[in-house]
Amino acid sequence: MTDLAPSAPRQRVLSGMRPTGALHLGHYHGALKNWVRLQSAYDCFFFVADWHALTTHYQHREGLEQSVYDMVVDWLAAGIDPAQATLFIQSRMPEHAELFTLLAMSTPSSWLERMPSYKDMVAENRELATYGFLGYPLLQAADILIYKAAFVPVGEDQAPHVEVTREVARRFNHLYAPLLPEPQALLTETSRLPGLDGRKMSKTYGNAIAMRDAPEVVAEKVRRMQTDPQRVRRGDPGEPERCPVWALHKVYADSDTRAWVESGCRSAGIGCLDCKQPLIDAIHDEQAPWRARADELLADPKKVHWIVEVGTERARAVARKTLREVRGAMGLDY
Repeated sequence: MTDLAPSAPRQRVLSGMRPTGALHLGHYHGALKNWVRLQSAYDCFFFVADWHALTTHYQHREGLEQSVYDMVVDWLAAGIDPAQATLFIQSRMPEHAELFTLLAMSTPSSWLERMPSYKDMVAENRELATYGFLGYPLLQAADILIYKAAFVPVGEDQAPHVEVTREVARRFNHLYAPLLPEPQALLTETSRLPGLDGRKMSKTYGNAIAMRDAPEVVAEKVRRMQTDPQRVRRGDPGEPERCPVWALHKVYADSDTRAWVESGCRSAGIGCLDCKQPLIDAIHDEQAPWRARADELLADPKKVHWIVEVGTERARAVARKTLREVRGAMGLDY
């Protein structure tokens, strides 16, 4: 007999990205690939964190809108499905700002001042000594708590930010009413991709391979990528662990290719350009469906805007319900 009992509601996941424009392979393997996997198992809310972008780049507003939609296109091209996940823009949601304000009434300022990232970055740049930058962990907490998210996918280095959110929720629940669930960090294994110069792949360093780079651009970038600095001549044996290209092989190559690269490099049986070609081919194969989906979206920009519009309204319905509960608990329901 068929079981007609309703299935349990899926637990909610919340995550966001600052709008940096078109994304690169580091973004995909560091976070976006995990989002695509999570959306089929959880009730996922993914948002463009444009207010957070202004906490550190408040003087650089030019091109912000373009960066927002370039990033959303890459989300969709990578496989984020708006039928499964809710996509929205943070600044279109004043409810986040209201909850941030309400939580600020009872959050000790010392909790924000102790954040290592705040102290370190202000020490390097006094222009960041603003209320917005100081308060960004609390805004982050509001982003999470307003959707009562059960999980926040983060790398291990970001887990302290989730812990602040848990402390904020715990304090609110103690002072007013047990309304805000304490989210758990969903620790994810992130692939830290090196860029063309061996440092972390980053637009800031100018060493990135974009998700939608043309095949010939990818080939040119990979061919000039730095290799083992101690392998000066073609006949010198190399060591893959010293080579940034090897780190990419660990992500892209199958076991047979990795074995061929390791053996050929250490014996000088292959040159550095030889080992790069399978990597170029693998990146091309990965990018092909992204570019095809992105081309369709770029040809119909209204579709992208509509996806964001629908997602924003869906998120607003959830956020407003939480706010009504919070206002009531704080005696503001008049």
